[in-house]
Amino acid sequence: MEHNHAIREELREPALALRELIPEVLRGYGAMSTAAMSVGELPVATKELLALAIAVTRECDGCIVAHARGAARAGVTRQEVAEMAGVAIMMNGGPGTVWGPRALRAFDEALAARSS
Repeated sequence: MEHNHAIREELREPALALRELIPEVLRGYGAMSTAAMSVGELPVATKELLALAIAVTRECDGCIVAHARGAARAGVTRQEVAEMAGVAIMMNGGPGTVWGPRALRAFDEALAARSS
């Protein structure tokens, strides 16, 4: 939980400042995100795994934390996250071996936070 919390705290103030400067852009992004992640032909759990794989590929800690939390909320299992990491490693090579485990750690922390 410590790693996820540190990343969220690091990003909080700059995100709030940016939201004050470009509120329409961030409202638009929020609406797009809500629409993309809503229930459709793909379950939310699948969408969160896709987003988590992209976050690993893009090496984005904030994205990893957000979508690990989303995956935990959507009922994704630890094994599913591990298999997602395997695909990310296959597609990314060496960097996937660094960022895939980061995603698994973020997921574990998100699950632990939900349990407490």
